[in-house]
Amino acid sequence: MNHRKFGNTDLMVSETGFGAWGIGGAVRIGNIPIGWGETDDKVSSKALLKAFDMGVNFYDTADFYGLGKSEEIIGKTFKNVKDVIIASKVGHRVGDSETILLDYSKSHIISACEKSLKRLQRNEIDLYQLHSAKVSHLQQGECIEAMEKLKEEGKIRYWGISLNTFDPYPEFNFLKNTGLCSSYQIVFNIINQKALNLISEAEEIKTSIIARMVLQFGLLTGNMNPNREFESTDHRSFRLNHEFIDNVNQTLQPLFAIAAKEGLTPIELALSFPLWQKGVSTIIPGIKTESQAIENINSVLPYNEMLNKLIKQLYQEDLFKLTDLMQALG
Repeated sequence: MNHRKFGNTDLMVSETGFGAWGIGGAVRIGNIPIGWGETDDKVSSKALLKAFDMGVNFYDTADFYGLGKSEEIIGKTFKNVKDVIIASKVGHRVGDSETILLDYSKSHIISACEKSLKRLQRNEIDLYQLHSAKVSHLQQGECIEAMEKLKEEGKIRYWGISLNTFDPYPEFNFLKNTGLCSSYQIVFNIINQKALNLISEAEEIKTSIIARMVLQFGLLTGNMNPNREFESTDHRSFRLNHEFIDNVNQTLQPLFAIAAKEGLTPIELALSFPLWQKGVSTIIPGIKTESQAIENINSVLPYNEMLNKLIKQLYQEDLFKLTDLMQALG
């Protein structure tokens, strides 16, 4: 496992991290599924340990994943092991009428952090991220005050922000010159390259980039059946339809054929491409099982200049349309 410097922090993170949304299990807020279907806690713990044994030291979670369950499983599995770097998030909560609310008040963030520390069984959180704060929240200022206070008190080491899937720039532009934000988490993959220029800008100011959704709901594995029926507790059940899956498969088939001639499978191409971008510190593919941990970790391959340029070219010419369709689907 290769490790990369995490921006201007003193952290060295594994280039492949562990996306822990999925191990939060099957949870609904009202009628809305916010997880990836049913899970088994023992299987989840084994997946965490397998990843650790293979050199993964960066684990990304949130208090909203499984409404705390993801953090709890990580806490029970690792407790306060120093070699494990934990990145969690704050800002989502359940409203009184079973609705999803954004809460970036100072009081909520400080209270939520204390609860996360207990679930994670840790003395401090290495990286605490604003889950999806908007410019309006940042301008109001309480969320930044809370993060700085938690940092001063030693409850967190660094703080960052998870940026919008389809328009990551407003919040990045607000924070980039403050010197306060240590990391930016972005969606970046073969069919969503909206944050490409942001990666370069972040590198210039020596700020770390975490790339999420590198397999884009599993669409980039090359083997998703267009007729697949997702569990009702899997959020993809309302985000993806048969027509869109088939569209992605057909659109990417020529690219995957070229990659095959270079010796790369679809999943190897999908996981390697984000790490081919100078400035990306780590990728966090979702992992729920030991076999997924093994496959994801072993699928990162060395830089291929031809494929890197081709993917960017194809995105400008055609692949961007898939991102636009995905945004329309919600």
